[in-house]
Amino acid sequence: MAELLVESANLVKIYKSADLEVVALQGLDLHVPRGEMLALVGPSGAGKSTLLNILGGLDEPSAGRCSVAGIDLSRLSGRERIYYRRRIVGHVWQQTSRNLMPYLTGAENVTLPMRLAGMGGRQRRARAAELLGVLGVARCADRYPGQMSGGEQQCVAVAVAMANQPRVILADEPTGELDSVTAGQVFEALRTVNAESGVTVLVVTHDEAVSGQVRRTIAIRDGRTSTEVLREAGQAGGSGTVAEEYAVLDRSGRLQLPADFTETLGMRERVRLALDTDHIGVWPTAPDQPAPAPPEPAGAPLGPGDGQ
Repeated sequence: MAELLVESANLVKIYKSADLEVVALQGLDLHVPRGEMLALVGPSGAGKSTLLNILGGLDEPSAGRCSVAGIDLSRLSGRERIYYRRRIVGHVWQQTSRNLMPYLTGAENVTLPMRLAGMGGRQRRARAAELLGVLGVARCADRYPGQMSGGEQQCVAVAVAMANQPRVILADEPTGELDSVTAGQVFEALRTVNAESGVTVLVVTHDEAVSGQVRRTIAIRDGRTSTEVLREAGQAGGSGTVAEEYAVLDRSGRLQLPADFTETLGMRERVRLALDTDHIGVWPTAPDQPAPAPPEPAGAPLGPGDGQ
């Protein structure tokens, strides 16, 4: 198994305001191997951005465990948190105004994180030129953000995020304000840095065209990981990509059934379970009626006193 770069277990985040408590994450588990590029999807309010804020060192978990590159994010001092945000993670936000300083050129924006990290001037300029070239926006080196297109701004933002050679890039809806063609260019920039530098990339997106281009897509619902879609290349002689969806089973044995499944079968509150030799059966239970007897398993049926 590949080495894990991002790992969280039973992660909880509660926001408190006066007498109000909002549980944004409620027992989320996440495991991301080093060098993977994956998409995080889910409805608004599911907890995606909260998760990225914790992974980015911008917020602290209320409970549970979360680590990135072996660093426990619940135990960072102020100085350690600054180092973590400066050297371990890079951010690409949906709003270009959060990514780039409007009064700095593209090259100056890329060199700024390196200057804050103490890198020498010649080395800063060389790395900025290299990154802008690799990402196809060398023409933006002497342009200010207001002179760039939206796609160019986001590609320069990827270069800024990569400036200090981070271990992971967190991209929160990086293509949300772009048309499909320009969004494809920005996503290709993220794919490029993932492939050429081995940096781990987590992309929060509502864009199916983006989430469909990564090997693994994780859906978050109600503050927990709900399902995963794994994509593999088609078998020999076939074409395209084969995708299969899995429900995520957490450490407590809980899983979230897809909403379209439960709605189709009218599943609410309670379901009937039965253990077979190689699977678990799940049946809906009508309100105020006894659960129907499940089909008899392939093996010998259990008697009333068996298994106790």
